[in-house]
Amino acid sequence: MIYLSGFHAIEERIKSGRACGPLLVAKAGPRARELSDLAAEKKIRIDRVGTADLDRLAPDHRGVVLEVDEPSAGADITLEEFLAGLGDRKEALAVVLDEITDPHNYGAILRSCDQFGVDIVITRNRRIAKHAEVISKTSAGASAWVPSAETANLPRAVEDLKQAGFWIYGADMGGESSWDKDLKGRTALIFGGEGTGISRLLRENCDALISIPSLGRIDSLNVSVAAGILLYEVTRQKKKKK
Repeated sequence: MIYLSGFHAIEERIKSGRACGPLLVAKAGPRARELSDLAAEKKIRIDRVGTADLDRLAPDHRGVVLEVDEPSAGADITLEEFLAGLGDRKEALAVVLDEITDPHNYGAILRSCDQFGVDIVITRNRRIAKHAEVISKTSAGASAWVPSAETANLPRAVEDLKQAGFWIYGADMGGESSWDKDLKGRTALIFGGEGTGISRLLRENCDALISIPSLGRIDSLNVSVAAGILLYEVTRQKKKKK
């Protein structure tokens, strides 16, 4: 059993229709009442419990915890289903996460993916599911919404994206400036783990490696920060085209 804490994470999980419940409430307050009303609307049981009970389940709670029986993995979809549903769409945005194992980075990337309209996030078979509570909280609930696909073979998934007309760009501080690349159309961005970067097979599958122009003395950005900046640049170019 998994216990979600954090007001935004609980709210978005309930709204997504994938909440299980019960909603455990230890402290009264405006946000607790809002979540209780939302849970009641979705016919989720509400239990009044003691603060000590929540301390045992979720030490960082703020008086409210949602009990769920599975990790929030987003609107799950297979890559095949996603590609089949594209039809004749000329614009699409995919994100491939290669060994992003830090749950805070993972959640922050999902938050940016939701903000910038990413159509699908593709990961290796989830090795990070045990951190579902942290991911949900760090993503501010975005993990309940972002379409996610798992695969045992990321290089094959990238090949499938290519066959569907996607241009594949790997994020790398030694790559070409993202300002100089045309990121419109069907675009896939690959982000590698901190300390390891993008694996060799995936790098070989990239059409280009791109970087973020910077003026700082430190030669790299946190991967979740880099993801947010590059996703913004893709969205900016797509909007400018219109």
